Amino acid sequence: MELNIEEFKSYLNIVFKDEISKIVVSNKVSKTQKFKRVEVVKKTDKYFVSEYDEKQVFNKNLSFEQLIEYLCSQTNMFKQFDFFSMENQFVIKISKKQKIFFNRLKNQNANVVLKSLKTEKNYILKEGQKIAPLVDMGIFTAEGKVVASAYDKYKQINKFVEIIDDYVRENDFKSINIIDFGCGKSYLTFIVYYYFSIIKKIDCHIVGIDLKRDVIEECNRLAKKYNYQNLSFEVADINGYEAKFPVDMVISLHACDTATDFAIFNAIKWNAKMIFSVPCCQHEINSQISAKNFSILTRYGVAKERISAIYTDIIRCNLLESMGYKVQLLEFIDFAHTPKNLLIRAKLSNIPLAVKKQMLQEVKNLSAEFNLNQKLFDLLKTNNFLNDLD
Repeated sequence: MELNIEEFKSYLNIVFKDEISKIVVSNKVSKTQKFKRVEVVKKTDKYFVSEYDEKQVFNKNLSFEQLIEYLCSQTNMFKQFDFFSMENQFVIKISKKQKIFFNRLKNQNANVVLKSLKTEKNYILKEGQKIAPLVDMGIFTAEGKVVASAYDKYKQINKFVEIIDDYVRENDFKSINIIDFGCGKSYLTFIVYYYFSIIKKIDCHIVGIDLKRDVIEECNRLAKKYNYQNLSFEVADINGYEAKFPVDMVISLHACDTATDFAIFNAIKWNAKMIFSVPCCQHEINSQISAKNFSILTRYGVAKERISAIYTDIIRCNLLESMGYKVQLLEFIDFAHTPKNLLIRAKLSNIPLAVKKQMLQEVKNLSAEFNLNQKLFDLLKTNNFLNDLD
């Protein structure tokens, strides 16, 4: 039995008479299909679509007409479509026999969100401010109000700004130069620029680096649209990138595998005061790790993968300590990525020589025990950064 697509469209017509701010497409038809969930957020004149598989998220912008066709095309892939406005939740479900069920509910989250806006702590990115990037992300309305269905993302972005603000408040910056490695679509890059330039009134210069030319062109277009004059983007490789100015801060969010190591190495090489790095896709150690005395750690694939990621991050943290940075490893959720990540926050400090040597020795011990040759360790050795510690 085939789905009556015209009936599905008729329900869409009912739904979009309301001010829909978010759509969640879920309950996939087949376990083998690529995407497990789709989220759509309303922007000013576009709909921002995020398609999630097991490890990544794929994004695109659609017009309203394109969105309708897209949703119709997903009826072969998913069984449930949830639409959220400030007051209502609309649910379209498709049965195994291709029957369509439609329901309208009160958005139970709306009152909770409104209450939270009044009672929760004082956020750095305040509701009511005209923050153009947040409007384009679908997190703020054009009037500067938080979209109810995007409130979690609003909190997550504020959390990232707070992580930076904790370190910035300890310094009296008059100006700051920042490199953002692997900037991608630069959602948080625009927010970081807004934080420094508009909120903190600090003369801020940011360069975003990525390999995708079309993404860089779009980011430069948006920087001009927002009139962010000292924010620019370049097509370049993290490996071997040479900064054209002294670098105070390096940001690296989701730079894949060893790209994170090149970003951290560059920050160390430039003597950057602050480093904020969220690693991802950490395959290097997973392909190396072996342990005669601890074979239990590598016996089970999923456990081996997670242990390898943890080992990678703690090696990076220790190496940063050995290079004179005070390091914290924090839990962090990027608004565009639902899984929890670890964020490395490092600040150039006065680390005693004995501590530096201890941190390096711990890396050597771990590497010897598990047969590891981690990229950041290799970069520091090859470029003679560890000579004074051996």
